[in-house]
Amino acid sequence: MDNNNILRSLRYTFDISDSKMIQLFGLAGREVTRAEISDWLKGEDDPAFKAIYDKDLSAFLNGFISDKRGKKDGEPVPNEKSLNNNIVLRKLKIALNLQDDDMISILKLKGIEVSKHEISAFFRNPSQGKYMACKDQFLRNFLMGLQEKFRSKG
Repeated sequence: MDNNNILRSLRYTFDISDSKMIQLFGLAGREVTRAEISDWLKGEDDPAFKAIYDKDLSAFLNGFISDKRGKKDGEPVPNEKSLNNNIVLRKLKIALNLQDDDMISILKLKGIEVSKHEISAFFRNPSQGKYMACKDQFLRNFLMGLQEKFRSKG
């Protein structure tokens, strides 16, 4: 799934201001400007649009984890240079302290039925036989389910 869409979705779902976004990136050791954030949030048809790289989205997600769960003692988690949907899903699960049942109920909000075995397959090591790649449509539905669950609280 497109990194910019993930960032836009999370910003909307959790009603994150520009200054809070700058703070979240900072928690993961990445300094960003309001202009950079603005360009990342624009639509692809906007001439000022800029794609957000994996390493930058990783910094945002790591900052989101630190903000929601508290900073870990010791060395900060390094920002990944390369992301895939499985890693994004794992980071969201960690940040929001979600259990498999929580994820199943979030997906149910969008009419998606999954089992605990299917959910756990996304978090396995890719070298394992039961590993399953998280497809764009699955992550998109999960993000939309998060919107339904968390956006309606406000």
